[in-house]
Amino acid sequence: MSISRAIGVISGLNECVNLFQWAGSSISYLRSRWSATQEESIHHEVLHLQSGLQRLRDTLPAMYSLIDKAEWRIHEGRVAELLPNLKDAVNDADDLLDEFRWHELKMEVEGNASHSAFIDFYKTTVQGSFNKVNDIQERLNSISGQLEKMGLYGVTPGFDKSVRPDTTPFPNEKKKFGRDKDLKEVMGFLGVPQSKGRACSKRKRASSTVNASTSTTAQNQVNKSRISAIPVLPIVGMGGVGKTTLAQHICNHQEVKEYFDLIIWICADDFDVKRLIKDAIQSASGKKTTLDHLASLQHALSSSVSNKRFLIVVDDVWDDALMENEQRWKDFYDSLTNVVQGSMMLVTTRFPDVADRVRTMEPFPLAGLKEDVFWRFFKLCAFGSESCENDPELVRIGKSIVPKLKGSPLAAKTLGRLLGMNLHTAHWNNILESELWKLKQEKTDILPALRLSYIYLPFHLKRCFSFCAVYAKDHKFEKGRLAEIWVAEGFVEPQGNTPLEDIGHQYFEDLVNRSFFQKVRGTYVIHDLLHDMAKLVSDHDCFTIKSMRDFQMVPQNVRHLYILPSRDLSTSNLLSLSNHTKLRTLICDKSFGNQGAAIMDRWCSELQRLRVIFWASSNELPDSIGNLKHLRYLEISKACPSKSFSSAFCSLYNLQRLYVKECELESLPCDFSKLISLQRFKSRGFEYYAGCTLNIDATNQFEMKLIKNLNQFDGHMNIRNLGSVRNCYAEEFKLKDKKYLRRLALTWSLSYSPEGVAKEVLQVLQPPSGLESLLLKDYPDVSLPNWFQLRINLNEMPAVIVDNNNDEIGTLSSFEELIILQCRNLRSVQ
Repeated sequence: MSISRAIGVISGLNECVNLFQWAGSSISYLRSRWSATQEESIHHEVLHLQSGLQRLRDTLPAMYSLIDKAEWRIHEGRVAELLPNLKDAVNDADDLLDEFRWHELKMEVEGNASHSAFIDFYKTTVQGSFNKVNDIQERLNSISGQLEKMGLYGVTPGFDKSVRPDTTPFPNEKKKFGRDKDLKEVMGFLGVPQSKGRACSKRKRASSTVNASTSTTAQNQVNKSRISAIPVLPIVGMGGVGKTTLAQHICNHQEVKEYFDLIIWICADDFDVKRLIKDAIQSASGKKTTLDHLASLQHALSSSVSNKRFLIVVDDVWDDALMENEQRWKDFYDSLTNVVQGSMMLVTTRFPDVADRVRTMEPFPLAGLKEDVFWRFFKLCAFGSESCENDPELVRIGKSIVPKLKGSPLAAKTLGRLLGMNLHTAHWNNILESELWKLKQEKTDILPALRLSYIYLPFHLKRCFSFCAVYAKDHKFEKGRLAEIWVAEGFVEPQGNTPLEDIGHQYFEDLVNRSFFQKVRGTYVIHDLLHDMAKLVSDHDCFTIKSMRDFQMVPQNVRHLYILPSRDLSTSNLLSLSNHTKLRTLICDKSFGNQGAAIMDRWCSELQRLRVIFWASSNELPDSIGNLKHLRYLEISKACPSKSFSSAFCSLYNLQRLYVKECELESLPCDFSKLISLQRFKSRGFEYYAGCTLNIDATNQFEMKLIKNLNQFDGHMNIRNLGSVRNCYAEEFKLKDKKYLRRLALTWSLSYSPEGVAKEVLQVLQPPSGLESLLLKDYPDVSLPNWFQLRINLNEMPAVIVDNNNDEIGTLSSFEELIILQCRNLRSVQ
């Protein structure tokens, strides 16, 4: 897979050009403070740092590509050892580049005129970070060099046969477990006549081409009438659920063999059209073909089946069949036109999107085995016999293990094999208490089988899905919330001018279409076995703390951490997490009580790489939160007594989402406008997001105080009930400072207002110069304030609505749209 550019913050870094231009300018301005030798040394260090950062930035896209290739070869021991180290070094590089992005934002906020700020930047950043840049670059070079010697740079992504072996039409399991109903249904949809006394399925399948006769004559005669294209019935279900096994039993069923003249089985382990057609020709004729031209192969396959009613099974179709705008599938499917009526194609796939796009009939979903049947199958796998219950203790443990496997036959085989190796209770209890993803498994066991689905994902979706391992099983995901967090983590790649959150929504839908999320009663969950697989692929990156003993198992370089509420968590446990300084995500569902402030202060002081923070509750946000240069998402879910934020909070220049929905904030700090990345802000009784329309009651002092310093406001603002407001209060809105305000509507009530007061109020409500649209409604005074004279020229306005019988509008400039409604007293703007 080709990764064309680095992801997230790297693509927006712009090489820190402005930052180093400012640094160069500051050196020139402050040269009188240093000797010529010192100046030259400082200049040299700054240039070296700039070139080192640029080299690091240029290296990362290749490193992401290398990670992706390494995951295709994860089954090789040495690659598995090096991959966590490579990911860790890449994350360190990303964090370092993001730190300099913060400095550039700070320069943008503070202005580059303050050259004295360079001294602090030089001492704390240039001298302190240059060695980090060199060290990280050397680590990347070392690890990538080792992988290159192993041939990874020349790897073309694809599965070798040991990981994804070819299948055949002959079942490994001679006995069916709980699939009789499924088998009969699928046979019915394939048009196989039902035996006497066998109930036909009442489920409907959308196909007008299947017309199976139940008469004896029809069963023994080949219908020579033709159909233009072969019907396609997909069987769809997650890996290891038994799709291939069901298809094998169908192919070997006596009535199926009697009904079809020919059964063709091909395995689509990669969707190479020519290879698949060649396999189909060999299966149909028993002879290999030497043809290699696509059209010739298509004609040869058509000839091989021309006078036969046949069943072709295409097993294990992945989404590479849909590549090249589905042309791969079309080239294969077009080989089977003008076939004998009754011919059918059966496709097995783990991808609902593939099933939906190749089908001509409604897909047949295959779920796990029912509980009673699954227990019988599990006993066979673990004990070697269905009836073996001579050890009640092992039976009890086995019944406790079964619910974890969710009816998956392959999971039963995997755990059955591990349990059957040692029929002692200690061994069985150890497996019961272990996470499934921690158990050693063979290449064809359940988690390696499910991991194939993960490996096949595009790289950006891999990062998004593996991150979800930080959440506990059965967590209910919200698409919007998760998309925002993915953006904050830097997992979402920019696509032109499309908002990153919208791209994150599409990522979520892509994962839903690949069955990584399942919709259950209006919310989304991850299947338990897929969650185990997510834990497996994110072993070193994600960790969930459920109880006190888990603190001893937190990986040292963990990036994403979730703390579930538990009674046995102590303050010392929570404080110990400050040792994991590479944390990017900290989600804590536990309330801290009186110790909350101290714990949070420690975390904010030590965990300075945090990008996402979710806290259940907190008494206050400590000043140390200003250390979190990378922070983009902050949420406090429960009420907190704090009425405002400290000024240190206003240095979070990267902050994009601020959710304190249960906190009754009374005001925002005066420097709140420095949060130039803020796109969404919620507190009790107040909500703002970029592009929104904010409706404000001018008599509401609470709203007024929050609006006062929200100068990064980007959207439309409607202020009503201005008739009850005096100019001293109207000044609190500070509209002139809200330079991103685009549309403004001002409404006075129809109640009595002393003459001239409305004009004074409107004077202090002067909007920013970039305002595009202004609506005045029920304005009671006879003239407009003098700032209008500098703004409006009616000859230049594309849209003007004036509802005023006695108006005399003077010459003003610059609005794109002016609307004056029901201002019956207005006569002049002079």
